[in-house]
Amino acid sequence: MRVGAFVLAAQFPGQGHAEALHRAVRSAEVAEEAGLDAVWLAEHHFVPYGVCPSAVTLAALLLGRTRRIGVGTAVSVLPTTHPVTLGEQAALLHLVSGGRFTLGVGRGGPWVDLEVFGPGLEAYEEGFPESLELLMRWLREPRVGARGERFRFREVPVVPRPDDLLDVPGPPVVVACTSPASVRLAAARGLPILLGMHSPDDEKAEMVALWRRCALEAGHAPESVAAAGHVAAGVVQIADRDDDAAETLLKAMPGWLHHGLSAHVTVDGRTRRMRDPLAYTELLCGLHPVGTPRRCADRLAATAERTGISRFALLAEGSGDLAGTEENLRRLGSDVLPLLAPPAAAAPSSVAPVVPRSGSTGCL
Repeated sequence: MRVGAFVLAAQFPGQGHAEALHRAVRSAEVAEEAGLDAVWLAEHHFVPYGVCPSAVTLAALLLGRTRRIGVGTAVSVLPTTHPVTLGEQAALLHLVSGGRFTLGVGRGGPWVDLEVFGPGLEAYEEGFPESLELLMRWLREPRVGARGERFRFREVPVVPRPDDLLDVPGPPVVVACTSPASVRLAAARGLPILLGMHSPDDEKAEMVALWRRCALEAGHAPESVAAAGHVAAGVVQIADRDDDAAETLLKAMPGWLHHGLSAHVTVDGRTRRMRDPLAYTELLCGLHPVGTPRRCADRLAATAERTGISRFALLAEGSGDLAGTEENLRRLGSDVLPLLAPPAAAAPSSVAPVVPRSGSTGCL
């Protein structure tokens, strides 16, 4: 099992953009100090839910600030960028970091971003497969041309070549999936999937099982299918008592979620129902490692056992506080990771959710 930090650069109410970004940078530095496997960086535009507009740019900074830890995007949004531009950036980071960079890509949402950056709604609704295909060709072939619906250009050489780092082919690519269609798309190319923090274990298990079936049907070798290394996003909050951990998140996250998610504007005026922030926070407390170190380790082990997922990207900034985020990451490394080493692989497969006494109706 490989455990990393998921960094949103979340702007909590009353905070500035610089404060949120400083916490993001410190999260990566502390994650490396704590012995975590990776840091995964989110990308958003025009909303305080996350104030990093370019995950690859922040990844470049953090690769320069660190020496061991992997750095990945979770995710770079393909419809709002040119696949060749993103491919060039990914190849550059792969080479200069000695293979520590992972490119996570996704379809994003029907947001006003599509208007600002010019691709339009069709790029979101129909264009993702073509963009992913062109991106993967750029990362795997020496020369690339395009004759598709959105991208048409003469053949050009790939510079820099990502395979020039002979002992570390890549960069690795993962695909964020929220639907069976996106799972099938990733599986056809043998690309591991990144699943969101809102999904319970049974939904994750169904997605992984679908991916395996489709990958095998596409002709990928059973050994590569078994070793795909899918990623699950989640939330982590560690305390000496389960209720204290949940209370920390319940005090801070609903305000941030309301502040951030309500700021999304659709490109075509369609209505998008926002989750109830308090109920969503309670849901996350029940699904993810929130509680004592032992409980957190058991939760991660149970999810891995149920789903076959081997990598985790855990949001540690749910308190909204820099010092609290740093302590949370350090405890993840010092108090939880040792409990995940063998023989902890035999952890119980059933962990009851934390349901804080908040006066609401409980988890969704």
